Amino acid sequence: MPGPYYEDEEAGLVAKDAAGDNAAALSVSEISAALKRVVEDRFGFVRIRGELSGVKRAASGHLYLSLKDENARIDGIMWRGNAGRLGFNPEDGIEVIVTGKLTTYPGRSNYQVVIDRMEIAGEGALLALLAKTKARLEAEGLFDPARKRRLPSLPRVIGVVTSPTGAVIRDILHRLADRFPVHVLVWPVLVQGQGAAEQIAAAVRGFGALESGGAVPRPDLVIVARGGGSIEDLWCFNEEVVVRAVADCSIPVISAVGHETDTTLVDFASDLRAPTPTAAAEIAVPVREELAQQLAELGLRNRRAANRPLQLGRERLQTRAERLPKPQALFSPHAQRLDQAADRLRRGLVDRTHLARGSFERVGSRLSLPLLSARLDRAQERLAGLARLHASLNPDAVLQRGYVRVTTGDGATLTSRVAAASESTLVLHFRDGELAVAPGDVPPPAAPSRSRPAPKTPPPEQGKLL
Repeated sequence: MPGPYYEDEEAGLVAKDAAGDNAAALSVSEISAALKRVVEDRFGFVRIRGELSGVKRAASGHLYLSLKDENARIDGIMWRGNAGRLGFNPEDGIEVIVTGKLTTYPGRSNYQVVIDRMEIAGEGALLALLAKTKARLEAEGLFDPARKRRLPSLPRVIGVVTSPTGAVIRDILHRLADRFPVHVLVWPVLVQGQGAAEQIAAAVRGFGALESGGAVPRPDLVIVARGGGSIEDLWCFNEEVVVRAVADCSIPVISAVGHETDTTLVDFASDLRAPTPTAAAEIAVPVREELAQQLAELGLRNRRAANRPLQLGRERLQTRAERLPKPQALFSPHAQRLDQAADRLRRGLVDRTHLARGSFERVGSRLSLPLLSARLDRAQERLAGLARLHASLNPDAVLQRGYVRVTTGDGATLTSRVAAASESTLVLHFRDGELAVAPGDVPPPAAPSRSRPAPKTPPPEQGKLL
């Protein structure tokens, strides 16, 4: 349809309305608004498949991104309310299918899709996202075997993170009651769908934050459990927030998600993976009867081990005792020698008595009364001479003639004036008693001067006879 202007008309300097033209000039805002109405009316509901690119979450919570394929690209926005309900974490390179409506953005003269719903485009894309997330977390060391801890051999308290209404918690409680009843704390959470990942992560971190000795007992072991399902049903256990919570938990964690063939990222971050929730309960505690039997067996082995050295020592002592000679055999030679010595001693005494009697009889036969009397008289004369000598040598004998004997306090006789002057007490012995005196400070008298006698002339030397 031709416009109001024709090719043969020349453009003027000032725009003029042509005759019969009823289309007034539109402003930029007017044409942008018209385009916006057309696009939103025509594309009020669309589903677009593409690869995420340039994903950015603003501080307001809105999500900005682009969808692209090999030939084209379209911008997209997801408002905070819808973005908060996403079941996965959008990342660049993930193929998704979004549902929403097209609209224009007059400020930049472009169009964009306002996304109400975003889903991963098929299981293949979901597995690709899983592999990408796993590689990234593994590179951070969250799945390092060195981080894994040994489980307690006999936990007193077990924390279970699972749905409170499913068969999983009943199976776990029933299995624990059969094997070894313990105190169980259940932290109820969603295990599927919107908000499940946040609840599971909060439960794991909540168990780890409990203090020992508090009002709520701190678990010795945590079990994260869920029944089987599709990869979409189990996807919350692949969320990064859950994986990091399990890896950072200060309590050993058993992952029991799905059936034996199901694998989630929580399995790699936990300290031990159980094939089923029931198996997790079996791993957590031993069988009480088996444990009691093991303890009894260990006690028996301990007693045997303790008694074995005693038994061996008794056997060795008995063997050595059997090898020793009999006491009678040891003592018989000595008893015989003792009997022989006693017999010789008896005969020797008898013989000695006979010999002494014979010698006495021989000597006695030579003795006579006159000879004995003469000997006795000579002995009495020697005794009388010794008595006279003793009387003449007695220092107190001269006391009867007026002399005094001077001694120290302890009875030592003093014979010089110098010795007497050095004593504090002197004892004077008279014929009729003793008298204790103290020596005075009288100076000693001067010795009389006497002419020294001339030395005697030695007699002439006797001549030698030979």
